[in-house]
Amino acid sequence: MISLSLEAASFNEARVRTRDRGLEILSIRQRWHSSTQRRRSNLPFDLLLFSQELRSLIDAGLSLIEALGALSRKENNPDKRGLIDALIRNLREGKSFSMAVREFPFIFPSLYVALTSASEQTGDLASALARFIDYRSQMDLMRKRIVSAAIYPTLLVGVGGLVIVFLMTYVVPRFSRIYEDFGHNLPFMSRLLMQWGALVQAHGLQLLIGVTAFGAIVVPIFKRKFGWKMLGRKLLSHSILRDRFQTYALARFYRTLGMLQQGGIPIIASLGLAKELLGEELQASLDRALVEVRSGAALSDAMERQNLAPPVASDLLKVGEKTGDIGDKMIRIADFYDEDISRWTEWFVRLFEPLLMLGIGLFIAFIVVLLYMPIFELSGSIQ
Repeated sequence: MISLSLEAASFNEARVRTRDRGLEILSIRQRWHSSTQRRRSNLPFDLLLFSQELRSLIDAGLSLIEALGALSRKENNPDKRGLIDALIRNLREGKSFSMAVREFPFIFPSLYVALTSASEQTGDLASALARFIDYRSQMDLMRKRIVSAAIYPTLLVGVGGLVIVFLMTYVVPRFSRIYEDFGHNLPFMSRLLMQWGALVQAHGLQLLIGVTAFGAIVVPIFKRKFGWKMLGRKLLSHSILRDRFQTYALARFYRTLGMLQQGGIPIIASLGLAKELLGEELQASLDRALVEVRSGAALSDAMERQNLAPPVASDLLKVGEKTGDIGDKMIRIADFYDEDISRWTEWFVRLFEPLLMLGIGLFIAFIVVLLYMPIFELSGSIQ
């Protein structure tokens, strides 16, 4: 009897690799689960590129195993190659492609598994991959629009913050030494500013340690889920932002539903898979809508009663139920909401950027005026 330790993506892969060495397995258990899972979850695997290449090879006439073998041979990253090789081994064991990818949930989401599983009933994996590629491309495009709109304000806040920090930690302490002899003759706000400069000059190191310790405590808290939830609740307390966030969530929700419906997934299963894209409040509404749909209510009526289908969405859903192409109508609902979000984001950025620039400029100008106000008064008294 020997004890063997090896690294594998799953139990099945560990069994295959052990039997390939001519060994019989008496027992198998997992070690270092958290570290292995964390490393695997951080694997830089581009699922969109993988799906595009796999679809192209299948359309070219290669079988699924041949296509995966070609992708494995071209891959230089050993972790990515090991993942694709594990898929090939699962397929050669007789598993379906959906069962093979199901063992790697940190790479292949449940939506991907559902689409591939439905395609196995029709034998048209390429179409399922095409639907997923279109879905991910649309989602990434919307995400890029929002991120690109936030780049300039973030850069502006960062540069303005650095200027303010430089003034408060370098310029003000030096001015405080110049104005030491003025005493109470300084204006009130200027005295406060000078007192801050004297504090930084006398206890700069302690302040730096305190700020660093505060950041070390606060940042991990907000990295945790409940920290982001608390921040999200604060943001969503404003009605305008709450409406925008809900519109964005509904756009993702309907696009996912439409993709799943076009892929042949039953509506109840589709609603369950897309549920995670909604917030807590909308998830509770969806649960109530699911109860109504299971009781025989029309999807459009149930969604409308639970405020999950505004007038435009409700009308399109009703048309889709009559014509039988509800998946296409859901995609159209998502497109409508995406365009609405894009228009609102463009309007908000055009309004917010100048206001932000004005606010930062006024704050910096206020600090500079407080610094030079005693000099202005002194020059006036000399004249």
